[in-house]
Amino acid sequence: MTHAFDKEYWEHHWDDRTSRTVAANPYLVQETAVSTPGTALDAGCGAGAEAIWLAEQGWRVTGADISAAALTTAAQLAQHAGVDVTWIEADLTTWNPTDRWDLVTTHYAHPSIPQLDFYRHIAQWVAPGGSLLIVGHLHDGGHHHSHDGEPPHEATVTATDITALFDASSWRIDTALERSRTVGGTGVHSKTLRDAVVRLTRRN
Repeated sequence: MTHAFDKEYWEHHWDDRTSRTVAANPYLVQETAVSTPGTALDAGCGAGAEAIWLAEQGWRVTGADISAAALTTAAQLAQHAGVDVTWIEADLTTWNPTDRWDLVTTHYAHPSIPQLDFYRHIAQWVAPGGSLLIVGHLHDGGHHHSHDGEPPHEATVTATDITALFDASSWRIDTALERSRTVGGTGVHSKTLRDAVVRLTRRN
């Protein structure tokens, strides 16, 4: 099954979720460990785990998502955490903000356009000297992670696919890796995720 990954899909996806605090993506934590907090955009923020964590670290954060249901949950969780985040409902495939951010990050965002086109689009929003952090699904035959039980084949790209988008004269590759991690506890409740993780710095 191929998902449209449009607004209707994501409203349904997030409307079914219980409002609860979850940990930020570990790759975000690792990749920003030595960064000086500035402005940050979480592109496709969902229920806000990464945006909230960044705000807790002192970043001035904007979280943008196509789903109003996701943003409602995110705002509630941010209030509970005692942090300020600017939440914006937007279709990121067509959104053209005038702001530029010191960090633009995206985690498992599946747009209605080809995945690499999406990454190229959001890269425009990185300020000179700023960073782009992409964490995406890496699907293969031996590892299945899913949305509604279906592996998102159309959303999977490799770290090499991602870095090939960016000209070395304009971008420095800081991280380009593919890793597996186990989530959901142990035993039958656990599952293995394979991720592509890329962090780049904009030179100009």
